[in-house]
Amino acid sequence: MLGERIRKARLAKGLTQKQLAEMLNITDATVNRYEKGIRKPDPEMLKAIADVLNVSIDYLLGKTDIPNIHIPESYSQKHEVTKRDLAQYEDFVKHVNAFFMDDKVADEDKEKLFKDISELFWKAKEINKQKYGRKKKKAD
Repeated sequence: MLGERIRKARLAKGLTQKQLAEMLNITDATVNRYEKGIRKPDPEMLKAIADVLNVSIDYLLGKTDIPNIHIPESYSQKHEVTKRDLAQYEDFVKHVNAFFMDDKVADEDKEKLFKDISELFWKAKEINKQKYGRKKKKAD
């Protein structure tokens, strides 16, 4: 799963193995081994790969199908993000993706729209937590 996710995210960014390798300061043979599952990146390299490809580590590890979970800082500072919240967000994203099926919209515009829609989702979660008393404050 990890190798497939690295490959998929790399291709989504329009990068070759060689380009990704140069960005990570490793060889393209190492990237190839990661993608084929012959070798696994150490935790620091995994973080670097996620950063370069603009995806979450959870996505690379197969814990979520959402490449980059966008949780506004204003929400995460006020509330604990639970597994239930993330499951609801993942379900929400699956439905929202239907709006992005049209190739007439540029990828950059899709990304901006997705970010805005995600912020609306988390704002609605915050309003519901306030309204129904399900607010969970983060421990400082």
